[in-house]
Amino acid sequence: MKTAIKEHGTVLPGNILKVNSFLNHQIDPNLMYKIGKEFAQLFQTAKITKIITVESSGIAPAMMTGLALNVPVVFARKSKSLTVRDDVYTAEVISYTKKTNNQIYIEKKFINSDDHILIIDDFLANGEAVKGLLQIIKNANANLTGVGIVIEKSFQPGAQYLRDQGIIVHSLARIKSLANNKVTFMND
Repeated sequence: MKTAIKEHGTVLPGNILKVNSFLNHQIDPNLMYKIGKEFAQLFQTAKITKIITVESSGIAPAMMTGLALNVPVVFARKSKSLTVRDDVYTAEVISYTKKTNNQIYIEKKFINSDDHILIIDDFLANGEAVKGLLQIIKNANANLTGVGIVIEKSFQPGAQYLRDQGIIVHSLARIKSLANNKVTFMND
């Protein structure tokens, strides 16, 4: 993951890392496959029954993780389809990069109290998407097994907030800084 970020990522003003050439606009399927296998290995001892994510950038890594673990993947939608009734779990999520509030939802029939859920997402900055998914998991009386993040911005509060709550968080790339248009990783 670090190699892809170094070679193809672009730092933008406002502490934004643009990774649209391999993760969230154009998707590198070979990289996603490796990501899925790595998350599966990291969470191999957890008794995961479902993976959840938020549309749309979390879907590719979540799908590959689901494939590697042989479990279904459910994504929280941001807009309600005409085919969806009112039997949904909802949460409010603030998008860091889009500066918008979104009402996310998952139909109740897709998660329940018997589920052991792994959250997978592309980025963790302030943690708003994960907090929304945690609210949905709580409302469903389901069990959280952990959180897998492709790219963690460790200089923002989301990851520390989750770890302070006792939540297991595995991030494949942990970014210490995006200062001076340069990506600095935690291990550098």
